[in-house]
Order: sequence, then structure tokens, then C-alpha cells
Amino acid sequence: MRASLVVAVLALAGLLGPPGRAADGRRSDAEAMSPALRAMQQDDAANPGMLSVLDGEALWSAKAGGAGRSCADCHGDATVSMKGVAARHPAWDAGRGSAVDLAGRIALCRTERQDAAPLPPESPDRLALTTYVAHQSRGMPIAPPDDSGLRETRARGRTLFTTRIGQLNLSCATCHDDLAGRRLGGTPIPQGHPVGYPLYRLEWQATGSLQRRLRNCMTGVRAEPYPFDAPELVALEAYLMERAAGLAMETPAVRP
Repeated sequence: MRASLVVAVLALAGLLGPPGRAADGRRSDAEAMSPALRAMQQDDAANPGMLSVLDGEALWSAKAGGAGRSCADCHGDATVSMKGVAARHPAWDAGRGSAVDLAGRIALCRTERQDAAPLPPESPDRLALTTYVAHQSRGMPIAPPDDSGLRETRARGRTLFTTRIGQLNLSCATCHDDLAGRRLGGTPIPQGHPVGYPLYRLEWQATGSLQRRLRNCMTGVRAEPYPFDAPELVALEAYLMERAAGLAMETPAVRP
């Protein structure tokens, strides 16, 4: 059997593990998971994050707000119009003069275009719509936009990533750069690439955003977390997406 055919058969059988390793050694955090969790993520019938995708699909076509419009009324078929969108966020909003992440963009569209009630951070509807839109980019490489407006935001995110904080005096880079691949309490320390958000975390028993995970880490090092939607969290995400450029999107990923 030719090598390419062998690879194809094994991939279909789920025996090759998750995609997402780059030539420079960057890799998806899914590689550190157990075979059972990798299988859960790869099987849409078993992946609990797909429930959020289905909820988001229903919301995509639902009329909302005083304008009586749905997302589909403006953007059409999400499987076409939203393909690759998550891989290019955060993006620069010239009108606002700031970077906006995917969840923030959806929330803005909801209030400005549909004249609907705001979608609070981590609310079920905001998570569902974000997961549904991000799911359309699954398998596509992360491709941060080459926008001059984002340079300062990414630079700020890099500074935040490498700055020690909290009573434990640790930075994001301490764990996810310097100690990546080692173990903490028996658990592998990942490189921390945001390839699968929003994702389903077994610890949460729910789908959650990257901002929720970042805030968890800040609490873990005994630092005061930034509030949801804070510019600092968007800057961190912008830097993390640049750091993960080229890795494949996995939304909705499953993590321990």
C-alpha cells in the first residue's frame, strides 16, 4: 500500500492523533491529551462542544431585536461567509480605533445591526454564536491579518505574556514557553496555543472562551484577573494568535 494511502486510511480511522504540529516544534495542546479525549474531540457525535455549535446554528437564523433581522439576513450561509473568519481574529476595527476579538465582533453586530439586547461575556448565546462561527474555520490555518493597526496591540500582548504577575511571580511565558512539555502535578504543561476556542473543558463541564481560560490562569498565579472584554485580554489573544500562526483551528476543541 502506498504511503499516502496508508496515511489517509489511518487518518480516517483516527489513529494518527490530532493535526497541528508545525515544523518549528509548535503543536496543538491536543497532542498531550489522552487517546480517549482526542477521540472525543474528533468525533462530532461525542464532542460535547458540538452542542454549542448546534445552538449557534439555530441562533444564526433566528430573528432578533427591534430590527427583526437575523445573522443570516446579512451574512447568508455561515458555512460559506464565515469560513476563515475566526482564523483572522482579533482584527483591527478602524472605526473604533481598537482591536476586537470574534466574540466582541458578534456582540457588536448583535446590538448595532440587529438592535438586540447585548450579549454578556460567557452568556450561552454569545458562546454559542461564537462557537458556531469559529467552527466554520475548523481545519484552516490561523492567519493573523497583516494590519498595521494590530502591531501595537500584539506588542502589548507580548509584554503581558512575558510579564511576571501575582503572588507566585509567574508569567504566561514561564509555563508555556520555558516549561512547556514538563509536568505540573502529573499534568503536561501545554504550549498554550488558542487553536480550539471556544472549547469544551471537562473541568468546567461547559463550553468556555479563551478569556475565561486566561482569567483562570491569572487567578491561578494569585493575580487580579482583568474583567471580561478588557483591552488587555484582547491584546493577549492577538499575540497568542500570532504566536500560533499556521496551526490548524480545532473549534470546538475538548480539553481536560
